[in-house]
Amino acid sequence: MEGKICQCCAMPMGDTDELYGTNADGSKCDEYCKYCYTDGKIQFEGTMEEMIDFCVPIMVKQDPAMTEETARKLMADVLPTLKHWKR
Repeated sequence: MEGKICQCCAMPMGDTDELYGTNADGSKCDEYCKYCYTDGKIQFEGTMEEMIDFCVPIMVKQDPAMTEETARKLMADVLPTLKHWKR
């Protein structure tokens, strides 16, 4: 995956800070998206498999050319490399 991605869900965060999460002091956090990280805390408390189950339908909806199988494999390959899942 190219570009800056959320270190929890792997969502591409684009070229601006619009999708960045927030630190406890309200500043932007460029490692996590606003859905996964708010006020300095990770919002997702599930397992990696639960994150994959949550993200796959969104990925398929966003890219109709992507199959569920392809999305699931991509997530299974990428998530273990991200900061949140290495801890």
